[in-house]
Amino acid sequence: MDRSNAYGSSDCGDLGGTQGLGRRLAERFADSASEVVITGRQLERAQDVAREIGPTVRGVALDLTDPHAICECFGGVKRVDHVVLAAIERDANTVRDYDVALAIRLATLKLVGYTEVLHTLCEAMHDETSVLLFGGLAKDRPYPGSTTVTSVNGAVETMVRTFAIELAPVRVNALHPGIVGDSPAWANNTAMLDAVVKRTPTGRTVTMDEVIDAALFLLRNRAVNGVNPNVDGGWVFG
Repeated sequence: MDRSNAYGSSDCGDLGGTQGLGRRLAERFADSASEVVITGRQLERAQDVAREIGPTVRGVALDLTDPHAICECFGGVKRVDHVVLAAIERDANTVRDYDVALAIRLATLKLVGYTEVLHTLCEAMHDETSVLLFGGLAKDRPYPGSTTVTSVNGAVETMVRTFAIELAPVRVNALHPGIVGDSPAWANNTAMLDAVVKRTPTGRTVTMDEVIDAALFLLRNRAVNGVNPNVDGGWVFG
């Protein structure tokens, strides 16, 4: 995914939908003739991607690191069936070389931005609305430079529990993908992919379509609420 965000309109919204997993999920909803809204920081790119996906998709500009603008973007929404928050920043920020600005930006995006989207859209939600937050496996598998990424993804895991209570009966879940081998982000990092495969019982990395299948299950199964599944093929330490 690029540095983008997304929401859902009369059927589905995807915040973070201009490439990668966010785009793939938007495509799956568009295939079922759902009305989809995707967002990106650049309006022209969001609109171009929306046209590429299909006629039921609309692209709007939104930057979750500027939470004060979220209400203006979504304040007029009357009904939303699904909300997907898939924005990401690939921040490398160690304790020894700590960049405060990068840390604040990422924390704002995933913690304040995610929450403000749901605050803005909560009046448009109904009893069967579902919300899906994307976190990441760095919450369990930190690496050098992941201090902020690990922290915010751990926070996503706990946010799901409070959101599920405060927005009830709206369902809220989060998904934490491992290394997605066929995603653009990992296309040229064969050394990392090989190392992950050696520690994964399935003998391969997960695919984008497998992550999307898990996302659709969490969005559509009305018995699942307040959970944080990892999608990683059983990736183990060592």
